[in-house]
Amino acid sequence: MTNTDTDLVNTVANYYASKLVQHGATPPGVDWNSAESQHLRFEQFMTLVSDPDASVCDYGCGYGAMLDYLRARGHRGEYVGFDAAGTMIDEARARHAADRSASFTGVREDVRVADFTVASGIFNVRLATPADRWRTYIGDTIHDLASVSRRGFGFNVLSTCSDPARRRDDLYYADPRDIFDYCMERWPRRVALAHDYGLYEFTVTVRL
Repeated sequence: MTNTDTDLVNTVANYYASKLVQHGATPPGVDWNSAESQHLRFEQFMTLVSDPDASVCDYGCGYGAMLDYLRARGHRGEYVGFDAAGTMIDEARARHAADRSASFTGVREDVRVADFTVASGIFNVRLATPADRWRTYIGDTIHDLASVSRRGFGFNVLSTCSDPARRRDDLYYADPRDIFDYCMERWPRRVALAHDYGLYEFTVTVRL
């Protein structure tokens, strides 16, 4: 990642590692409420990752749930999962050892360019990080997603259009228009935003 905020990333990685200890390799183990909501988030990327032979980088892969989702849909391409939490990588490797087309790494420099890169949930849990620092992290990371993508990338973010009464202070909520404009200014070819799938978030996909 360019301009890596190492302390920020390590703090968030430790948070997710603690969730894995509490809940194991389950949706709550990566801080999702249910398998249904986890899969609904994955589904938003499928208009981007429609080629079953495309290579995919899962940026913030957790224990590799997206790999299970992709394979269940007939995806045959190379997959690499990257996560800053070492225990997540250990769990992912153990769970998917039989998949010869999949690999996992906790080292950013080992992530090769893939056709598509997707990131689900990595911008949500800011804990006590100041909002301006978190916004810088998001911008830097979006550029990193682009740098390891050949054909396109996608990510999701919690939305400021959600019910204010249900927001949490330790989570980050972004204005969808700001994120859309940010991407359009840098990758104006084909940017799409989905905000209609029933969760308090939105998904952005960018084709390169």
